[in-house]
Amino acid sequence: MVRHLIFLGLSVAVLAGAAAQRAPSDWWAPNDVRTFERQTDYSNETGVVRTLLTGAPMETVGHPFFTPLGPNGRACVTCHQPSNAMGLSAEAIQERWQITGGKDPLFAAIDGSNCPTLKQDDPKSHALLLERGLVRIERDWPVKDAAGRSVKPDFKLEVVRDPTGCNSGEWGPGGKRGKVSVYRRPRPVANLKYLVAIGFAFDPKDGMPLDIDPETGTPSNSNILADARAYSLQAQARDAMRTHLGMEKAADAATVQKIVDFELRLSTAQASDRRGGALDAAGAQGGPMTLETSQPGQLGSQGRAVWSEFEAWEKLPAGVTGEQREFRESVARGAKVFREKTFLITDSAGINSPIGFGNPVRNSCVFCHNMSQMGNDVAPGQVDLGTTTQPFADPAPHLPLFRVTCLGAPHPHYGKVIYTSDPGFALTTGKCADVGKITLQSMRGLAARAPYFSNGSAKTLMDVVNFYDRRYHIGYSEKEKQDLVNLMSVL
Repeated sequence: MVRHLIFLGLSVAVLAGAAAQRAPSDWWAPNDVRTFERQTDYSNETGVVRTLLTGAPMETVGHPFFTPLGPNGRACVTCHQPSNAMGLSAEAIQERWQITGGKDPLFAAIDGSNCPTLKQDDPKSHALLLERGLVRIERDWPVKDAAGRSVKPDFKLEVVRDPTGCNSGEWGPGGKRGKVSVYRRPRPVANLKYLVAIGFAFDPKDGMPLDIDPETGTPSNSNILADARAYSLQAQARDAMRTHLGMEKAADAATVQKIVDFELRLSTAQASDRRGGALDAAGAQGGPMTLETSQPGQLGSQGRAVWSEFEAWEKLPAGVTGEQREFRESVARGAKVFREKTFLITDSAGINSPIGFGNPVRNSCVFCHNMSQMGNDVAPGQVDLGTTTQPFADPAPHLPLFRVTCLGAPHPHYGKVIYTSDPGFALTTGKCADVGKITLQSMRGLAARAPYFSNGSAKTLMDVVNFYDRRYHIGYSEKEKQDLVNLMSVL
């Protein structure tokens, strides 16, 4: 649904730029005759999301990011839309189904349906994508690591519930295909210089040296995909070609590098808010221009504090009045709550174990979301916040449920037997201690790409705040919750 937004309290310059905004229904289809401009703006529910392309505009015709490379008609852009901060929102997915009658390549059986065995013209067969924005991810069983080497898992995996039918029979871990199907949100392919930055020479979450990319011989922070199954952006592109574009063989190295080079040129974030005004204007350096010009890998506690971009909104000039003042002050309070309100973090692998910071450990949101300008983790490695694993996860009868039984030492927080809808990092390492761990999500452009968490369990930003409030017994006031939501809506 296209929303018509009225921007209050904005400068004349911002209003003049609004004419270039595109509607959120402006879908980029493969082979469109387009130019990817230096600046691309899209309206959304809270304001305008902007994507900047470093350097000159680029013609997209024939570029491998925008061209179907496999048999199913998809291109990279199919799941990484500019209007969705180079990710994909459930709203855009639903609109695309209505416009194309479910014929868009997005809904390809390979992973755009709950399972390829289902009737593909029935929207119920695509319910996880349509309602939660989830695509099917097929992982090898027994486990193969990021380098493709077979790993003997130290746990037994059993399917307790299989609502999609893709973890049973031939398709399941016990079948001849030898696969495990989990369902995850597409990750944005922008601001990637922050995601590949190496802030530590080792993984402080387990005290081990960084993984070495076997192709380049250089260290990798393994923070690109949810389960760290790719060491580099090049490896991620090849993985996507095979699993999402349906290619039997990945493209040549030059084609892969062309995709990666384009992705590394992209910076995206909210550029203006309908209540708060411009984010890249003087005195409010929080938008995509800040991301483009800042250095990645800076730990907030040692450099620019996380979300200190909004400190100018704490003390506003007299000319800022009414709704704009109220909203900006709320965002500034939210940034302080994010940094300063501490709580006890408990039973979270990657934080409280294996070497750990103690269980519990008292800290704030920036303990994990600590990179300046981005809010992802400077440190490499994965953590388990409980979003997919019982007893902390929200009920998810629409997702598969696996029983993981540790064959050696029990899990440090869940014990010998674990129930989860996604074993996460354990499907890469084969370690029971890694069940439920995932790479933290990027926090930029959130307003353009709901729902949230890797399994789409949070439909709104308030749902995100409420999950953490329950999970760690934080005790946020309603005002603090709204301040945090307002903060996240302008990132």
